[in-house]
Amino acid sequence: MPKPEQQPLIQIDGLYKVFGERPETVMGAVKAGQSKDQILADTGHTVGLKDINLNINKGEIFVIMGLSGSGKSTLIRHFNRLIDPTEGQIIVEGTDVMKFSARELEQFRRHKMSMVFQRFGLMPHRTVVDNVSYGLAVQGVDKKERLDKAREWLETVGLAGYEDQYPSQLSGGQQQRVGLARALCTDAEILLMDEAFSALDPLIRSEMQDQLIELQQSLHKTIIFITHDLDEALRLGDRIAILKDGELVQQGEPVDILLNPADAYVEAFVKDVNRARALTVETVMKPPVCRITADTIGEALTQMKRLPGNYGYYVTDEGYQGVICQRTLESEAKLDGDSPISEATLQEVPAIASDALLESVIPETLETDFPLPVLDADGDLQGELSRASLAEVLGESHTKDNAA
Repeated sequence: MPKPEQQPLIQIDGLYKVFGERPETVMGAVKAGQSKDQILADTGHTVGLKDINLNINKGEIFVIMGLSGSGKSTLIRHFNRLIDPTEGQIIVEGTDVMKFSARELEQFRRHKMSMVFQRFGLMPHRTVVDNVSYGLAVQGVDKKERLDKAREWLETVGLAGYEDQYPSQLSGGQQQRVGLARALCTDAEILLMDEAFSALDPLIRSEMQDQLIELQQSLHKTIIFITHDLDEALRLGDRIAILKDGELVQQGEPVDILLNPADAYVEAFVKDVNRARALTVETVMKPPVCRITADTIGEALTQMKRLPGNYGYYVTDEGYQGVICQRTLESEAKLDGDSPISEATLQEVPAIASDALLESVIPETLETDFPLPVLDADGDLQGELSRASLAEVLGESHTKDNAA
């Protein structure tokens, strides 16, 4: 039986936001397709978001990106109702957030969602440990318990020993780690991160991205991450949504965005991306042309002749062992077809991991005469990566640029 479809943790349905004194009076024009600029000129109202529909799954990093003015920061503030929509639904775990009372909304913000801000949002007069434990203090947690928990999170983000420092004594990267620890300390299921790393210099930003990826592997939070940087989106996102002028122009997995841009706007985003640093082997590999599982030379030759290609990947119960060439099998079969396959029969071709970045496997791809065998996390043969496949995906954007 097929598995039941996963129910999204968060659903955004038909979301509109119009800023102005009487937004309801311009909704007809918005839905009729009038441009943002025309509505502003005619009515003095600004269209912030137009018919946004999103499903966000439990435990994923969902990235919302776009240029300045695209509506991404407006959108993230709807999730916890810092901004209320002009029209539309915000449903979290089956509950319509718009129907919360003031008390229910307060509890929802305290326990369900935490926010990490671009400019850290730390209180300068409080120590680091007091900043981190602040959310628990608001929840009414006992002082000793909240400070112990804050210290644990500070250690997790690499700031053990800084508990009694003040924010002004820390670097920008350290301050952002405090902000992240504070958000995690409340044990909220959902993290909202609005341009959380964009104020950091490139090296520290990269380190924070690494730390978030590492933390997510053990925490499995649902993270909604806002950025204007496609490289950051591709690195962090399980899925990406791209906004332009308040409208959703494309959403999908990073590989979909990169290889199949929906329009010229998205294409302009992706054309300068270093694909070798953004794509994994799994996105480019092909199915293995020939998997050899026989015990003897003769059986292996028979198996290979039924399949395309003149080479195969020899796989035993212990996993991938090496490459066998048809020519070698034919030579050895003339001597003794019943002899077992030995190391002397095999060519040593290195295996690569399916989740490795293309950039990391280019040298091996160039140094061997055969496509590289690709293994999954369990060490099983999953596919093969050839020079031709690599050249095709890495050369595609270059070809488009030349054609333009």
